[in-house]
Amino acid sequence: MLLFLSVPQPRPPGARTRAGAARVARWRRQRLRLQQLRRLRGLLRGLRGRPRTGSRRRGRMALCGQAAGAASLPSELIVHIFSFLSASDRLRASASCSHWRECLFYPALWPQLRICLRVSPSEQPRLEFLMRKCGWFVRELRVEFAAENYLSGGGGPGDGGRVDTRTGGEEVEALQLSTRWLEVLRTYLELVLCVLVSIRNNRNLQKFSLFGDISVLQQQGSLSNTYLSKVDPDGKKIKQIQQLFEEILSNSRQLKWLSCGFMLEIVTPTSLSSLSNSIANTMEHLSLLDNNIPGNSTLITAVELEQFVNLRSLALDFCDFTAEMARVLTDNNHVPLQRLSLLVHNVSVMHKSLDNMPNDEHWKALSRKSTNLRVYIMAFDIKSEDMLKILKPSIPLERIHFDSYITCVSGAIVDLISRQYDKFLTHFILMNDVIDTSGFPDLSDNRNEDPLVLLAWRCTKLSLLAIHGYTVWAHNLIAIARLRGSDLKVLEVTEESIDFDQGELADQDVDPVHNLIEQVSLGLGQPWHAIMDIESLSVFTEPNRHFYREMQSFSEDI
Repeated sequence: MLLFLSVPQPRPPGARTRAGAARVARWRRQRLRLQQLRRLRGLLRGLRGRPRTGSRRRGRMALCGQAAGAASLPSELIVHIFSFLSASDRLRASASCSHWRECLFYPALWPQLRICLRVSPSEQPRLEFLMRKCGWFVRELRVEFAAENYLSGGGGPGDGGRVDTRTGGEEVEALQLSTRWLEVLRTYLELVLCVLVSIRNNRNLQKFSLFGDISVLQQQGSLSNTYLSKVDPDGKKIKQIQQLFEEILSNSRQLKWLSCGFMLEIVTPTSLSSLSNSIANTMEHLSLLDNNIPGNSTLITAVELEQFVNLRSLALDFCDFTAEMARVLTDNNHVPLQRLSLLVHNVSVMHKSLDNMPNDEHWKALSRKSTNLRVYIMAFDIKSEDMLKILKPSIPLERIHFDSYITCVSGAIVDLISRQYDKFLTHFILMNDVIDTSGFPDLSDNRNEDPLVLLAWRCTKLSLLAIHGYTVWAHNLIAIARLRGSDLKVLEVTEESIDFDQGELADQDVDPVHNLIEQVSLGLGQPWHAIMDIESLSVFTEPNRHFYREMQSFSEDI
């Protein structure tokens, strides 16, 4: 006779009651979670460990087991791990397997995307891949285009339709430069199209910034515009770019930051009309910097500015910022403007009038409206008489940047700035690109005191001073360092701009260069040396890019 005995399974404690049933369910969930954690711990231990010594077959099986374990991790866990890694570490980790590579472009990992591109055909495949993966969901997109090896001097592509009398090697070199610039412009249009096409349907875009510093300005006009007709003779690509940009604006639902600087014919006077009223009412930053707009046309009018009631920072060409715009910004229905960046370019001043700019009363009204208003001015080759018209006493000027190729800044302008803006000025940049280094202008000529020393004495908030192309006497540089001390965080002066008195050079007991470095370092409270390589000074080599980046940080620092 066979007896079948049924052995009851052990029950968890408390399983007979209703409350016990709930404890049983909770106990089972905990046991399941514990099993998952043990399995995950084993997978991670296998990833860390090395294959044990043994036969080749056993080592190969161990490696396959590790790869299968890494690929079997849940996507949520991989994304969570990636969130603690830097961008470069994420890229290296994504090379493990295809599953990890797919998790690399999870939207939560890339809320911001900042790209700095050389206008080169080699950049296009990488840009297309990145924008195809991230363009449809990225929330903050900042793209910078820059052409390499800027043309210098006259001739070449900038000569337009003039008769060329050069012969031999000069003609060959000019032809090579012309061919290179045609390729640069052609590639530039393709890269811009790639960016705009990828984000045309992105409704999550909140910040959109474009910078394209490839327009080399010469006396005859814009070099890029000269050759644009050869690259795009019927204008189809330019029209497509402009239409895509307007489509992006019309499709946006969360856009709060729009910045476009020195882009080649991407923004038109009708572009802002594509924005809906709700988006315009919530826009916090607007930057439209372009000195290639012909005639008296502007990228934004005072009527359009009335819609941007929540605007906190604004960047425009100075000739476009009219007295009527200043009146609009002082209305009660507008929030106080806190940052204003203005680009003063000689090309704009030649084609547009300064008669409509705000007067001193308008600036007083703006300052009363917002006590935190600060102004940043960038001046390209502006004559002294024009600067005297622009620099109104009531402007709350915090930063000013002079960049000259033909017209030098006078000592009277520097003295005026130090007297009028002593309560606000923190950044002062003075750049002059002259070919003859022996002829640097001296701002202290016919003056009892050097204007730069007076600037350091009067402007107690000065924290950055950069100078190139103007004579700076060694004893004045020591005086500047002693006056401002450790509050002067950045003091950049090129080596060829520094000059010494004859008495300092005649003293055989003291090395003037070593004494200058020692005294300036003691005055600043930190090690200091002159800039030996001017090419390493980005504010000199790339003034447009420097101004654009400083404007971005200036506007974000609210």
